[in-house]
Amino acid sequence: MTLLNDREWRGNVFTGGWRPAKGGDAPVVSPTTGSELGRIGVANAADVAEAAENAAEAQRDWARASFEERAAVLRRAGAKFEEEADEIADWLMREAGSARGKAGFEVHLAVTEAYECAALASQPTGEVLRSAQPRLSLARRVPVGVVGVISPFNFPLILGMRSVAPALALGNAVLLKPDPRTAVSGGAVIAEVFREAGLPEGLLQMLPGGAEAGEALVADRHVRVVSFTGSTAAGRKVGEAAGRHLKRAHLELGGNSPLIVLEDADVDRAASVGAWGSFLHQGQICMTTGRHIVHESLADAYVERLAAKAEALTVGDPEQEGTALGPIIDIGQRDRIHDLVTRSVEAGAELRAGGTYDAQFYRPTVLDKVTRDTPAYSEEVFGPVAPVIRFSTLDEAAEIAAASDYGLSLGILTGNPMRGMELADRIPSGIVHINDQTVDDESVAPFGGVGASGTGARFGGTRANLEAFTETQWVTMQSEIKRYPF
Repeated sequence: MTLLNDREWRGNVFTGGWRPAKGGDAPVVSPTTGSELGRIGVANAADVAEAAENAAEAQRDWARASFEERAAVLRRAGAKFEEEADEIADWLMREAGSARGKAGFEVHLAVTEAYECAALASQPTGEVLRSAQPRLSLARRVPVGVVGVISPFNFPLILGMRSVAPALALGNAVLLKPDPRTAVSGGAVIAEVFREAGLPEGLLQMLPGGAEAGEALVADRHVRVVSFTGSTAAGRKVGEAAGRHLKRAHLELGGNSPLIVLEDADVDRAASVGAWGSFLHQGQICMTTGRHIVHESLADAYVERLAAKAEALTVGDPEQEGTALGPIIDIGQRDRIHDLVTRSVEAGAELRAGGTYDAQFYRPTVLDKVTRDTPAYSEEVFGPVAPVIRFSTLDEAAEIAAASDYGLSLGILTGNPMRGMELADRIPSGIVHINDQTVDDESVAPFGGVGASGTGARFGGTRANLEAFTETQWVTMQSEIKRYPF
C-alpha cells in the first residue's frame, strides 16, 4: 500500500484523493518511543464543509447503484485488509500502542466487518403493510444521505470500520473523523483500503482533527446521522449538538463493566478471565472489566491468583515478541490512571500488584478491599486496573453491580449458567456474557450500552445497522389517480 510511507498523507486529508488540509498538519507520534512517525493533515471547519458538500453530491449516484456494486466494493475492501494485514497491524502497534495479538485481532475484525457488510447490502429493507384502502402499502428503508463518524484512539481501525462499512453498504456517503492520535491506523488506512477497493470518489472523506472539526461535522446540514464512539463526557456534547440540529446521534460511550464471580465458579479460570478483561490493551477499552465483584468465600484466592497474573505480564514495546501490554496512549491519560490508583490506596484500598509506571508503560494493577466509594472502583479508569470488591449474597451482588451510571457490558462466572442468567436479569446492561469476561465484539451481533454508556445497540448485525444508517419511508401505490369530492 502506498499508505505505508507518508508521501500521500503528509499534511493532507482524504476526500477521495489526498489534498492539503486547510488546518495545517500535526505529527503522528509513537506512544512507545515518543518519536515522530510522520505528519498528517488537520481538518478545520472549512475542510469539513467542503467535504460534506462533495459527499452529498457523490452519494446520489451511490444510492442509485445496485446492491451488487456496493457489495463488490465491500468484498474487495475485505480482501485488501487481508492482503495488507501484517502492515496494518504494524501501524496499530506503532501508532496505537497495540500489542501484536491485539493488533492482529483488530485487523481480523475489520476484515469480517467488510465481508459482513457486503452481505448487508443485499438484505431485505422493507415490509408490505396492510391497508384499509385498495392500494399497495409498504415501508422501506432508504439511505440517510451523509453519515458523520467520529471514532476513538483505542481500537481505531475497527471502531471506525464498524460505522463506515455498514453506512457505505446501505448507500450512504461518510465523513470519517478519527482521533488525531491515531489518524493513520484509524483513518488513512481505511481511506486507502476503500480507494484501492474501487469506492467511487467522494463517498468516503477522511478528516483528522480536533474539536473544531467535530463540531463542524455535527452541525453541517448535509450530515443527517452522527455515529460517535468515545467518552461519556464528549458524547453528551455530541448528543446535545445533534439534538439542536434535529439529527440522530448514535452514541457508544464509556463503561465501568462488572465481572461477578459467584461462589461456585472455578477460581483459577475466573482469575484468568478477570485478568484478560481488565488488562487487555492496557485496559483502554470501553468494555474493560472495571469492577470485580467476588463472593467472599473466593475473594482471597481470586485476588492472589489475579495479582500473580498481573505480576507475570510483560509490559513494553508492543513490536517485541512476548509483550502483553504496550504503552498508555499519552502522558495525560497515564497520569489520570495513576491519580485514581494513588487516591484509591490513600482511601484504604490494598495494592496487591502494579501501581507503578515507567514512561507511558503502566504496570497491570490489582486493588483489593475496595468499597463503592474507592475512586478506581466508582469511576471509569480506562487503564490496566482491577479493583476487587466482595459480596455475600446474590441480592448484594445484583445491587452492587447495578449501582452505576454505566451499563455497557456484564460478565457473570458461575457453575450454574441459568442462575447466572437470572442474576443478569436484575442488572441493566447492553451486553451480557455468562461464563466470560466483559470484552467481546462480533460484526454479526448488536453492540451498545444503556445509561451513561450510550443510546443502546446502534451497531452490528443486520437489524441494528439498518436502523442506524437508513430512514423509514412509507410508500403507497394505486392503479389510478384517486378521486376526491373536491
